[in-house]
Order: sequence, then structure tokens, then C-alpha cells
Amino acid sequence: MAADLEANRKEQQRIEAEMAVLQEKLGVLQKDCRVLENVQQVLETPDTPAPHAKKTSRKKQVPAQRVSRSGAAPAKSSAGSGTQAKAAKKTPKAAADKPGTPQDAPTLVELISAHLRQQSEPRSTAEITTALAQAHPERSIKTTVVRTTVEGLVAKGRAERTRQGNSVFYTAVAPAAKTSGTEQPQTPTD
Repeated sequence: MAADLEANRKEQQRIEAEMAVLQEKLGVLQKDCRVLENVQQVLETPDTPAPHAKKTSRKKQVPAQRVSRSGAAPAKSSAGSGTQAKAAKKTPKAAADKPGTPQDAPTLVELISAHLRQQSEPRSTAEITTALAQAHPERSIKTTVVRTTVEGLVAKGRAERTRQGNSVFYTAVAPAAKTSGTEQPQTPTD
């Protein structure tokens, strides 16, 4: 009887330990889900809403091409036109769906880019989030969204990432290599 009681207690402890591990895994999965939802929101927002921006991305050029094609013959076909049309349809809606952010307010991408350009030293996502939250108290700015947005800037070549131990810091890329958006480079690239 004593051996059975001891075996029962050990089995309870083992199951409780497994439950704790599973509970921790569940918490991590829930956190990852929230991060992915934030990334999805960031990816659905336009890079720059103002047409007078210095550099235009390919996403911005596609809707303009579609507008110019509406009454004329197509200039040239694009293999990914269906995907681009879907992205063009999502862009204005995503900007309009943002609660608490006026339509003419700068996007988070613009705010982060401007902040990094003003800094003389690399900044962590926590520092960027704190600075933007203080500068724009009317906006809800979360560290996870800032991190994914800055990583998007890194992917586009508009920011650089450096690691120091376990910490990651970001700096803006010098705009000297970029064109003004109105001129095309003389030599073919890409």
C-alpha cells in the first residue's frame, strides 16, 4: 500500500511538471500569435501614404500604373498582377481601419525611419519605442510592432542591424546611395 501511494505521488508530480511545461509552451505560442498578428498589421499598412515622398516603393507605383491604364491600352503586362492588385486593394483599407490614427498622420515606418535618422548612435527597439511613445502619446506603440517594423526596414535596406552580445541595435542607412524618386539611375541595376 505504501509503495502504491508513493508511486501515485510520483506520477502526480511527473504530470504536474509536464503540465507546467505545456502551460509554458502555450504561453509562448499565444505570445507568438500576437506578434504574428502585429506583423500582419504592419505588412498591410502602406510604406508612405503621401505622394510627395522622396522615395517611392514598387507597391506605390503599381496603383498609379493601374490608374493610368484604366482608359488606355496596357503599357506592359506583369506576371504578378493579381497579387499586386490584391495588395493595392488592401493598402487604402488598412490605413482607414487603424483606430485612433488620423488619415494624414505619418505611418509607423515613417516615424521610425525619421527617428533613426536623427540618432547619432544605434538604438534598441525598446529605446525606439520609448522615444516614439513620448513624442506621440496619442498613438499606441508596442515594442513588438516596432521590432517587426524595424526588421522590415532592414530587409528593405533602409536600416542596419548590429548585435552586441544578446542585444540588437538599429541605425538608419545613409541616404546618399538612394535616388530622389524622380530620376532613374543611368546604369541598369538589378
